[in-house]
Amino acid sequence: MDMRALYDRLKALYPLGELTEQRANLAFVTLPAEYLRPALLHLRDLEGYRHLVLLTAVDWLEDGLFQLTYLLCNRSRNCDIGLRVMLPREGATMASSHDIWPTAAVYQRELREMFGIDFPDSPGVDEEFILEGWNDIPPYRRDFDTLKYANDSFAQRAGRETRDPETHMKQQLYPDRD
Repeated sequence: MDMRALYDRLKALYPLGELTEQRANLAFVTLPAEYLRPALLHLRDLEGYRHLVLLTAVDWLEDGLFQLTYLLCNRSRNCDIGLRVMLPREGATMASSHDIWPTAAVYQRELREMFGIDFPDSPGVDEEFILEGWNDIPPYRRDFDTLKYANDSFAQRAGRETRDPETHMKQQLYPDRD
């Protein structure tokens, strides 16, 4: 499928960012959050992108943004397109798409718990999912200090020493060499 032709059809309807073609059958485009739902419906109903492959997030801490990426697949044409939406980190909220793809509800629960992105009206989004009893900032946020959390939460014990990976592997693979 010609991804440029698909992009042109979408661009006639929605204010899209530039097309990023990863390969002939995989491309990404960014669009404003308010146009995501109509674009998702258009792709599903008119362009044959009926499978939600993935819904994921990236934390752009320095820019104060989250990037949501909805990866859709047109199985009959063996093509994937990713729609990216940028959200402010503070109070990050996105409309749920579980009514378009029921599997989105699971992704949305995970993103709520791991990044703190809210999807109001998504089934079970406010229930604990992976992190039962978690009481810190969401752990996939880049400002979450994993080392501090580990040091504060777990006692030191033998075998938990930090080693330089390169030196350690050389010692493991070549113990008789300097």
